[in-house]
Amino acid sequence: MSAFGDLAYPPDFQHFSYVDPNAPKGGLFSQIGPDRQFNQNFLTFNSLNSYILKGDAAQGMELTFATLMVRSGDEPDAMYGLAAEKVRRSADGLTYEFFLRPQARFHDGTLMTAEDVAFSLNILKEKGHPLITQSLRDFTGAKADSERSLTATFAPKRARDVPLLVVALPIFSRAYYATKPFDESTLDVPLGSGAYKVGRFEAGRYIEYERVKNWWGADLSVARGQNNFDIVRFEFYRDRDVGFEGFTAQNYLFREEFTSRTWATRYDFPAVKDRRVKRDTLPDDTPSGAQGWFINTRRPKFSDPKLREALIDAFDFEWTNKTIMYGAYERTVSVFQNSDMMAKGLPGPEEVALLAPFRDKLPAEVFGEPYLPPVSDGTGQNREQLRKASQLLAAAGCVIKDGKRTLPSGEPITIEFLLDEQSFEPHHAPFVKNLATLGIDATVRLVDPVQYQTRRNGFDFDITVDRFSFSATPGDSLRSFFSSQAAALKGSNNLAGIADPAVDALIDAIVAADTRPALTTACRALDRVVRTGRYWIPQWYKASHWIAYWDVFGHPPAQPRYFRGIPDTWWYDPDKAAKTQRAG
Repeated sequence: MSAFGDLAYPPDFQHFSYVDPNAPKGGLFSQIGPDRQFNQNFLTFNSLNSYILKGDAAQGMELTFATLMVRSGDEPDAMYGLAAEKVRRSADGLTYEFFLRPQARFHDGTLMTAEDVAFSLNILKEKGHPLITQSLRDFTGAKADSERSLTATFAPKRARDVPLLVVALPIFSRAYYATKPFDESTLDVPLGSGAYKVGRFEAGRYIEYERVKNWWGADLSVARGQNNFDIVRFEFYRDRDVGFEGFTAQNYLFREEFTSRTWATRYDFPAVKDRRVKRDTLPDDTPSGAQGWFINTRRPKFSDPKLREALIDAFDFEWTNKTIMYGAYERTVSVFQNSDMMAKGLPGPEEVALLAPFRDKLPAEVFGEPYLPPVSDGTGQNREQLRKASQLLAAAGCVIKDGKRTLPSGEPITIEFLLDEQSFEPHHAPFVKNLATLGIDATVRLVDPVQYQTRRNGFDFDITVDRFSFSATPGDSLRSFFSSQAAALKGSNNLAGIADPAVDALIDAIVAADTRPALTTACRALDRVVRTGRYWIPQWYKASHWIAYWDVFGHPPAQPRYFRGIPDTWWYDPDKAAKTQRAG
């Protein structure tokens, strides 16, 4: 399956092109997890249920569950069968019949049935994390037709990518949850069906996933050459500097580096110099998306776009990049950064046609060049930007009284930046100083990870930092980030509280696009409108991954285009490990 019917692999393919089908099994892979799903937390965990809103779940829980189909890493959105042996789609695209593989089993040896799959999809639609329930709004339900087949149905005019989302959802044991509430935050180990199962763990410290030795899917074409480590371990550190020291001491073996200062200055420890630790930069061809300070427009003080633009002008990216980040980054300007979905230049006729119904409600800027944040001279004395910011504030009715910038109501403007880790504090300091020059009293509030997650889910913040990115074929998932519905949905990714009928209509156009060119056009139009709203203070991006690892691994020569492929396609090399230990 794929959004537009484009598939690179034939029905009888033996393995994905970016794997080594003969990769050996064994050994350990350990890391600080670079990404998270749903309620998973980067810094700690207190639950093993990662598919609901409650709790802070451990990273990696998705390793323990099989899905109907899995993604190909070298195609934008293609899915191939895992638990599903085949699928039959109705002519109108509203009914999908899935036929399960007879060998599919849960970790306790029980058969995976169509009842289990139907239960899983229906319970996720009813009680899953808000990001899941919102994505499944066009999924109307699933029912078992027999032990090995089930039917999933979708609403008319469904989002193009909803079936692709459905087939990637975890499959739970219906019998297991017959005696346990699904929507409970718990450290009980759930019954899975994937290539790994939960092993040892200590809440908030680490969790290990053990490879299932006789896993039913190991010899399938979609799994061959993957899931090679006996143990996949996630370490949790609440401080990035401490986490880095853990890597230098070989407390874990693989690290993706996100701090430019660390990458530029701290990889000179002995194991790097004698090549026991290797460094590499991997290209990243996926849309880099948006990273920045998201302004909570649910709060009345941020309701005026002119005030929000003034905040953008107060941030000196060029000085921050040069002084704090060693010039390692480029400025983010678009929510579809690093992709052809990013708006550039004047809108073409197709974009104008999508935007025209809202011409009277949209700023004229939408029909011109897309908004770009200002560029400073990098000296740290960005007087021109601050002068413009002051003019914008005055135009918004925000004047200086007794040395403080006030709202039109007379209330002083105060801003609290909400953070959950110290590494971002240096980036805030010059920004806070510039805001003070404008008469705005800004502070940084550092809270523990659990409190941060709770406040983020409930939109209890002025401004907070986040990064999000989309697939090469975005669709219904955009609703969680930009739609009016998501603005009121706790736990959604619409941190800025965007609630704009034009944005909602453009998301509908993206979802309904029946060709990739039509999708690209609609995304560019959406990008223009979102950028015009000044909902976020754009930060930075780089189209690559910085990685460092102890030289104990082997890996295929090719990297999948649309994700890192680590640890999925790597393997443990005992000969390299022996040399590394001897050298140490």
